[in-house]
Amino acid sequence: MDAVISKSDLAAPPGAREQLLDTASAIMREGDIVDISLSDLSRQSGLNSALVKYYFGNKAGLLKALIEREWLAIVKSVEALLSKDFDAETKLRIHMEGVVDNFFRTPYTHRLLMRLIRESEPEEAQRLADTYLKPLLDAYEKLIGEGVAAGVFRPVDPQLFYFTVIGAADRFFSARLVLKYCSATDVLDEALRDRYRTHLNDFVVAGILVQR
Repeated sequence: MDAVISKSDLAAPPGAREQLLDTASAIMREGDIVDISLSDLSRQSGLNSALVKYYFGNKAGLLKALIEREWLAIVKSVEALLSKDFDAETKLRIHMEGVVDNFFRTPYTHRLLMRLIRESEPEEAQRLADTYLKPLLDAYEKLIGEGVAAGVFRPVDPQLFYFTVIGAADRFFSARLVLKYCSATDVLDEALRDRYRTHLNDFVVAGILVQR
């Protein structure tokens, strides 16, 4: 039988769990990947890789914990925005900025979630979708419905709207190779983020507004 691993045995410093998550996030962001090696995680965090087993069970558990941290924050922010007393167009513009900011900070998030859903058993895949994807689809249905009722949005399919918004952000922030070989840079800096935030916002909002 495997020996029971205790935190004291591993001399884990305070905040080690969050440090592992932060380091895993940094590795995937910098490498434009949706996976990590435990050796890289240990080297860059300065922590014993056995702590992954202690806190998360295994690497898959670590990745799911990272998804939970990132996606729950996204879902909560969208729900908070919908509860604000703003008009629908303002809410949409704020949300579009938030989408770009989230992908700039953690560009791997959507691809990692898709990977976890794909590789999970059907029951777990459904749980992941119900927890992280369906709330956003429901939020888009509500937001679009508000705008249509107010006469400012065209009626559009919320599901297709989700694919448009998330797909546009996801592809851009995983486009380092395109930038590297076509623009002589592979740096996704804040200036480029801000340009894309404005560009995507204008395109999406212009596409859904009622033409007057």
